Amino acid sequence: MGRGKIEIKRIENSSNRQVTYSKRRNGIIKKAKEITVLCDAKVSLIIYASSGKMHEYCSPSTTLVDILEHYHRLSGKRLWDAKHENLSNEVDRVKKENDSLQIKLRHLKGEDITSLTHRELIALEDALEQGLTCVRHQQSEIVKTHRRNTKMLEEENKELNYILQQQQREMAMAAENVKEAEYYQRLRDYHSQGPFAFRVQPFQPNLQDHM
Repeated sequence: MGRGKIEIKRIENSSNRQVTYSKRRNGIIKKAKEITVLCDAKVSLIIYASSGKMHEYCSPSTTLVDILEHYHRLSGKRLWDAKHENLSNEVDRVKKENDSLQIKLRHLKGEDITSLTHRELIALEDALEQGLTCVRHQQSEIVKTHRRNTKMLEEENKELNYILQQQQREMAMAAENVKEAEYYQRLRDYHSQGPFAFRVQPFQPNLQDHM
């Protein structure tokens, strides 16, 4: 039996719709490749799925940009709206401004100034003098800040040294007190256990009576 015709309408079942999309997408891309090879044609194909995923094909002998430009020339249709044209104009303006700034930068470096007029050279000199004044002012502020920070560090270092010396003196005094206490303790132990220590017995006569 031959394959029956499919009614061309949206497939409601999502699984069947995805399968059909995948098969027909591969089929149309295959046809695009075949016509490119068989007929030496330039083909560009873009397909967006309902999920937003994109698939594309472009003949190896060309690019999508070349095909769009060719289409624009032959059809005379506007491919870009006014918003894109304004954006293109803005890009051109920024490029010109960048070129102008590059030229001014070279002039400030002393490059390519032979073509400048007398007034332009005076304006350049004024700009350099003003820039030099700003640089000197900033340099002075940095030096002041450095000196202020250095002074603060020196004062903090002096305070820390003073605290350290105080702690060292307190530790030395504490050690001296410990040594003195140990000395007196040894002295008391010596007197309490020395060779001259004795206890008088009650039955011994009083020696003073015989003198």
